[in-house]
Amino acid sequence: MELLDIINVGLFAAALRMATPIAFAALGGIFSERVGIVNIGLEGMMLTGAFAGVTASFFSGNPWLGVLAAVLVGGLLGLLHALLTVKFVVNQIVSGTGINIFALGFTAYMCQNLWGSRGASESVQGLKAISIPLLKDIPILGDIIGEHTPLVYIMLIVTVLSYILLFKTPTGLRIRAVGEHPAAADTAGINVLRMKYLCVMISGMFAGLGGAFLSLGHLNLFAWGMTGGRGFIALAAMILGQWMPFGAFGASLLFGFADAFQMRLQALGLLPPQIILTIPYLLTVAVLAGVVRRATPPSDYKPYVKE
Repeated sequence: MELLDIINVGLFAAALRMATPIAFAALGGIFSERVGIVNIGLEGMMLTGAFAGVTASFFSGNPWLGVLAAVLVGGLLGLLHALLTVKFVVNQIVSGTGINIFALGFTAYMCQNLWGSRGASESVQGLKAISIPLLKDIPILGDIIGEHTPLVYIMLIVTVLSYILLFKTPTGLRIRAVGEHPAAADTAGINVLRMKYLCVMISGMFAGLGGAFLSLGHLNLFAWGMTGGRGFIALAAMILGQWMPFGAFGASLLFGFADAFQMRLQALGLLPPQIILTIPYLLTVAVLAGVVRRATPPSDYKPYVKE
């Protein structure tokens, strides 16, 4: 196999799959940061969502119940993050980091108790790929997006709906007002605290969906640490996308392509696999180094205390 052999429509289809969990988490990060709260805990919410999805599917035999469980658990962790940062004014970075540490320990402990192994669960019923007839028949494009698991298509739909909600509706205007100037939003009659709680919960729910994709739409099992830093990559995608849904989706595709490319590059054996595996993370660092200084966050991240 030569280098040119791996650059084909299959690579781009794999890139879309790899981008899906990142895009879900990046969308979650957008909702959280649009109301002025940094969600460093996306990684932990994804990991816990992945575990919850596998657990629910294992006991019920229904992967869609697993997806629902992942969304609910992600939302609960989002609520916890909101409670700590909004009500108790805990440092947002500290709160998110605590959730990440909790997720690593909790999932390992529960995996050990349920399956006798901290490393991985048993295989479960996962989501099957579906084919969209008309889309599948389109040359090239059909090969890329014509057949995927339902969560890939849900991610595409949610990206569009998120843009419409945030930038084309009165609710979106209120969300952005809360992040940009909470005091003015409060004066205008917007319930600032409730909006913060709601959006951070939505952030966790999206991260849970990303985790569900990894465990039910990709591997059909839970493996400890299976998110592999994708929550942090999602933060980079969010920043690169300028806190815009379509921008974050495009950035997620970039990182997804890097991930898919490194997987195929390993087959060539030109470089040690340890070096190849670093490609997505090196890209993340390079992007952040070049973008962060020029990026303008949609809020100042300061806690709002109503006078």
